[in-house]
Amino acid sequence: MLTVDGSDGGGQLVRSALALSMLDGRAVEIEHVRGDRSDPGLKAQHLAAVETAAAVADADVEGAELGSETVTFDPDGVAGGRYETDIGTAGSVTLLFDALLPLAAAIDAPLSVTATGGTDVTWSPPLAYYRGVKLPLLRQFGLAAAVELDRTGFYPAGGGRATLHLWPSELSPIDLDAPLEPTSARVYSTAAADLADAQVADRQVDAGTDALDGLGIETVERRGTYVASDSPGSVVVVRLDGVPTEGPAGAKRRPLAGFDAYGAPEKRSEAVASEAIDRIRRFRGTGAAVDAHMADQLLVFLALAGGRVAVPGISDHVATSCDLLATFDRSITVDRTGPAPLLIADR
Repeated sequence: MLTVDGSDGGGQLVRSALALSMLDGRAVEIEHVRGDRSDPGLKAQHLAAVETAAAVADADVEGAELGSETVTFDPDGVAGGRYETDIGTAGSVTLLFDALLPLAAAIDAPLSVTATGGTDVTWSPPLAYYRGVKLPLLRQFGLAAAVELDRTGFYPAGGGRATLHLWPSELSPIDLDAPLEPTSARVYSTAAADLADAQVADRQVDAGTDALDGLGIETVERRGTYVASDSPGSVVVVRLDGVPTEGPAGAKRRPLAGFDAYGAPEKRSEAVASEAIDRIRRFRGTGAAVDAHMADQLLVFLALAGGRVAVPGISDHVATSCDLLATFDRSITVDRTGPAPLLIADR
């Protein structure tokens, strides 16, 4: 059984360890779960990930309870099918999906997981980022996956509902080693229906589009949406499309990056959009092909498929994920000789 020290990696380390365990069919013990947090151990969203992974992989599990700081997970093969889970809080649905997304490379029949919780909550990818940036990027390298949204869930009530659909996939090397030079942008803004009178979603779109114009980036798609939800809230996601490059057999690969910001009480809609645009300003000139959050989220796929990805920097999350992959005998090397750090994996 492999042993993983979870003291430095937070919830993402737990999710990645589960995914790698299921992919490799190797038992794992995660110690000191979220040990560097002020409230260590499994929270509701981490527990839901463990329980859902156990169902999908018919795994034997110990320590699957709230507050547990040690979890053992012993999978018995991954199969397709339909599963459903309720996080029970506004815990992130998209982060739960992260533990399952790589399984597309291992299943031989379709797999669907419906989750109830927070679809758009802070410290996690908004659903528009997942559907509009992450999945379109990974589809270019063979991933067959989609997310269907039933209901949006903001903090604190949650109550959102979405379904991850996976199909058997053959991944190709993820070659994204050239800087993303933006050719266009897309702005996706979502707000609770209770905020429609204040035109929150529209103002976030307008402010984002105006700021992009100031950066010399054309907005080719702008979408403001009002949704039913149990809590008021808003989010804006800006996607940058880069210059396509030619992949194997002449296939065109387009680099994508996403930047988001969440609304909050007393926070003006224009300030929400400005926060996302400020992240774009910091990203430009880094020489990276993907945004900082994608850099961490791509690592398991990079280890599976091989390739080269230029990232904005080596964050603590990236470093911890690389250490975890090494525990599973999947090596990621870092080349720092170019304008941006290059993550490299041999298939």
